[in-house]
Amino acid sequence: MNVAVIGLGLIGGSLLRALAAHGHDVTGYDISPDTREVAAGAGTGTGTGTGTGTGAWQVADSIAAAADGADVVVLAVPLPALPPVLRELDGFPGLITDVTSVKVPVRDLLDNRRYVGGHPMAGKAESSFRASDPHLFDGCAWVLCLEPETPLEDWVRLAGLCTALGARVVPATAAEHDEAVARISHIPHLLAAALTNLIDGHPLAGALAAGSFRDGTRVAATRAELIAAMCGGNAPAVRGILPDVLADLEAYAGRLAEPDPVEALTPLLRRPGELRRGWPAAAVVPVEVECDREALLALGRAGGWVTAIGPKLSGMRPESDLNGS
Repeated sequence: MNVAVIGLGLIGGSLLRALAAHGHDVTGYDISPDTREVAAGAGTGTGTGTGTGTGAWQVADSIAAAADGADVVVLAVPLPALPPVLRELDGFPGLITDVTSVKVPVRDLLDNRRYVGGHPMAGKAESSFRASDPHLFDGCAWVLCLEPETPLEDWVRLAGLCTALGARVVPATAAEHDEAVARISHIPHLLAAALTNLIDGHPLAGALAAGSFRDGTRVAATRAELIAAMCGGNAPAVRGILPDVLADLEAYAGRLAEPDPVEALTPLLRRPGELRRGWPAAAVVPVEVECDREALLALGRAGGWVTAIGPKLSGMRPESDLNGS
């Protein structure tokens, strides 16, 4: 397949490398001349398609040149950068997808275009092409959006591309995606930032910080512009869920004010402990899924995913859901 990747940061650069390693014809573009130079210098290899990280690609000097002749264009730029990029793609007849961390605003921007929204749940604290990794998507959940207007054949084509890279394709609508990522990505980024502030001006606390602080604050090292773009771009969903988090913290504070704070606090912490110990689902079973919009969305809503494309789609689904619990 001929694929153009617009934006060569961590995700776009990793996708460029992964697609080339799997034998696709890939052309990249980035607005930064320095990034284009670095990516072009790295784009050597034999293109064996073995998935070992080797493979060759081209780097174009414009969006139009990168998209010329492409079957698929992948938009790997932040949400605020999408409008000018899309203007450069006016008249492009092929399929467009993206890796943006919010989906409803992108869906609305690409109204009347041949578009399938995507979001690979993969990343690192570093965000440059130099941090890119062709194996970044191995085993990751990759949301592909299914809207009423989404051509099913386009969705299946992209699902085949993503599963071949080792990803688990999760079907969802754009609105379902945005509500879910607010819970497990965007609000955690804000919480990590708030937790990191606890060492500001407190060097002793910084010296004593260890595993729990490290794990709870890792994503706070992400560039502020990227965190702001993902949370601000999904502001309605984030604002809708954030009061639940604040209510939990208020409840913990209230229990700590009780005469016996240990006894008072313990019941509130049992359910979070059960949820965390049960995540990810320990028992999943293989399923076959009809190539049907509602069947695919039902799989995603149940916490399942597509693993391979064929006459029927192969997938995995949490066993508890199959048992109706």
